Amino acid sequence: MAMNERFLRACRRKPVDVTPVWFMRQAGRYMPEYRLIREKYSLLEICYQPELAAEVTLQPVRALRVDAAILFADILLPVIPLGLGLEFAKGEGPVIGKPVRTMEDVAAMRPVHAETDLGYVLEAIRILRGELNGTPLIGFCGAPFTVASYMIEGGSSREFLKTKMMMYSAPETWHALMEKLSGVLSEYLVAQIRAGAQAVQVFDSWVGTLSPQDYENFVLPYSQRVLAAARAQNVPVIHFGTNTATLLPLMKRAGGDVIGLDWRIPLDDGWALLGGDIAVQGNLDPAVLFAPLSEIKTRVHDILRRADGRPGHIFNLGHGILQHTPVENVKAIVEMVHEYLPTPVVER
Repeated sequence: MAMNERFLRACRRKPVDVTPVWFMRQAGRYMPEYRLIREKYSLLEICYQPELAAEVTLQPVRALRVDAAILFADILLPVIPLGLGLEFAKGEGPVIGKPVRTMEDVAAMRPVHAETDLGYVLEAIRILRGELNGTPLIGFCGAPFTVASYMIEGGSSREFLKTKMMMYSAPETWHALMEKLSGVLSEYLVAQIRAGAQAVQVFDSWVGTLSPQDYENFVLPYSQRVLAAARAQNVPVIHFGTNTATLLPLMKRAGGDVIGLDWRIPLDDGWALLGGDIAVQGNLDPAVLFAPLSEIKTRVHDILRRADGRPGHIFNLGHGILQHTPVENVKAIVEMVHEYLPTPVVER
């Protein structure tokens, strides 16, 4: 089987010769090639220049021999044309200039037109489709809850207190924000697909802070809208979150062809919760990449054993690659996954 077919076939739960593997945050600070570029350009400057964003996207594909590329961008880019302001403060992460706290703040957000306001992202996709030599390209956006949490908190958060207080104390403001945001994100994701992304991932990185009841009442319909818009374009859609063991059945209801599993639940248990009619992605703890190779191999093989060669498993981490991760260990994992031979499944 051509290496370029594995990832897309696995997303559709079709048999593959070996398990496909890619990594969230596979382009980034752990790679020396990326650090050289960051000496000259900020993260946003890289995103704004399609040629640079394409180059950074290609770096791990060249270095690691992964089965898919993921576009280099940031989930908060749509916040900029909304008129809220975005910068990345050193050591603090993203900072939103005008946090959204009231109905007036929601009403003041500008309309967003993905083709023009985020055209630099789409141009990077077009460049990449000409450079990847068939390696599938994954586009992405943040899920409405996760993007909204940054907008309300004004940046990163541990407790998400302001976010939850809006949900509980001002639900009309919350729903107005989520309605507007899910529309923007749907259009943005569809524009990426039309520009050439062959699969997309919706990152709900912080949704694990919610109870199942709050997810169902305040999040599910809006995630559903974004995921359904992407699925209507007939490309595989990955639905990812962290700390979501209690939310997996609801995430499946929200949509996606593939559900991401983090390391807090064994892969076979998570798959059993979801049912056999959906593909899964995951689920190595990113911290394991700092361990000795013998321990890494044990953990990798355990995940692959739990997958048991069933069609529909994409190997990945449970979240993104961490800064200072040894590049040689990332390469070794790709080789371990590709060398592991599951029991063949005959396609009927």
